[in-house]
Amino acid sequence: MTSYLSIGDFSRATHMTVKTLRHYHETGLLEPADVDPRTGYRRYSAHQIPTAQVVRRFRDLGMPLEEIRSVLTASDAAVRNQHITAHLRRLEDDLGRTRRAVAALHDLLTPPAADAPAIELRSVGAVSAAAVTATVDAQDMGAWFQGALGELFATVAAQGLSESGYAGGVYADDLFTTHRGSVTIFLPCDGLVRPVGRVEPLLVPPAELAVIEHCGPPSEVDRAYGALAAYVSRHTLAVEGPIREYYVVGRRQTPDSALWRTEICWPVFPTRVTDPGGR
Repeated sequence: MTSYLSIGDFSRATHMTVKTLRHYHETGLLEPADVDPRTGYRRYSAHQIPTAQVVRRFRDLGMPLEEIRSVLTASDAAVRNQHITAHLRRLEDDLGRTRRAVAALHDLLTPPAADAPAIELRSVGAVSAAAVTATVDAQDMGAWFQGALGELFATVAAQGLSESGYAGGVYADDLFTTHRGSVTIFLPCDGLVRPVGRVEPLLVPPAELAVIEHCGPPSEVDRAYGALAAYVSRHTLAVEGPIREYYVVGRRQTPDSALWRTEICWPVFPTRVTDPGGR
């Protein structure tokens, strides 16, 4: 004869509240062994305690209820372990992002170092390039950027042209102010590219720029932007025009994002420093 525990006793045994147990019953995640049809009282078997303990630990790790259900109903150990491993990977990714955010906050609270990145004034000339232009949501920028850049490198190489400078990007103000705006990614090359797919020829216009170099992944670029904006404002140099970036070292050169180098360029009044090659 099966012995049952009341929902209160099962709550004490598993350290789950009665409210939580009722919710798990309603969602089908952890159903009582028996429900009195007359009173509606829920009763649990002692054999359900290990299952409840597994559920509680997965919830402590932030696993969604649907994923816990998939683990509990997995057809075999291999399928169950796949679900668990996938969740652990997500936890590790989240932990990595948290650690990077904490490190960035520590840096922000630390007085600027004497060897802070230098800002230079630079005049760049017009340059012929292959380009991809689109209106992009900020949240989609990472994937769109990598796709556009890969398409540019492939098209320039397929047409037998040589790269003549660093790949770059031109970003409309709307991308920053409303998180949706026009973006042009370009790759300078030594001839006129033929239009293929999204790729079009472009004459990147000349510009007068204040330039700072950001070392590291794009997720941390805001500090360089802030330093550059403060410099331009302090020296009353700003003029109307889009932000420009040049990708000196990126994923194509190394998978280690800590080694990536991006030049961030703010439009300013004319300077006397020239760079005819347009970087």
